[in-house]
Amino acid sequence: MRTLIRLLKDKSGATAIEYGLLAALISLGLIAGLGGFSDELLAIFQKITNTITGAGPL
Repeated sequence: MRTLIRLLKDKSGATAIEYGLLAALISLGLIAGLGGFSDELLAIFQKITNTITGAGPL
């Protein structure tokens, strides 16, 4: 019983869990943000490719 009470009072693992949750939220935000950015970047590269292809031989 003492071990259970001591385990419930122990707060040392709470900080690690909080850091883990923060890292997960930041990761989700980055993934969502980069998803939209990658579409725009792909469109820019496609436009560059089309321009170079359409230019023909120099």
